[in-house]
Amino acid sequence: VLGLGVYTMSYAEGLSYLSNDPNACMNCHIMRDQFESWNRSSHKAVAGCNDCHTPHHNVVAKYTVKAINGFNHSVRFTFGNFHEPLRITDLNKGVAQENCVGCHTTTVSQMHVSAEGEEVDCIKCHVNVGHRTIE
Repeated sequence: VLGLGVYTMSYAEGLSYLSNDPNACMNCHIMRDQFESWNRSSHKAVAGCNDCHTPHHNVVAKYTVKAINGFNHSVRFTFGNFHEPLRITDLNKGVAQENCVGCHTTTVSQMHVSAEGEEVDCIKCHVNVGHRTIE
């Protein structure tokens, strides 16, 4: 079991997921479209995958989200149980929303909460900023 685990971690380039290198996301072929669209996006010069898709408030939260996503991706991709095109989960949508507001605080401080007191969903209007979407 230990040998199989080490082989799998090595084959899947598991340690690369601990980095902030956007190329690590392309270890899985299904992420190629997302990587390529980010590579052509307005955010490429200022934000990598982790800047939008992992929490910034502490390292434990960051690696917890990375672990949850890694586990879910491994299971879904191994068993072929994933939606194409990929869809963002509620957890990851919340993380991305928090990061949008965090990076763009000065721009959105007066508008990220609606008149009804609800937080405005950045991704709803800016869905193609980090990646182009395929419907």
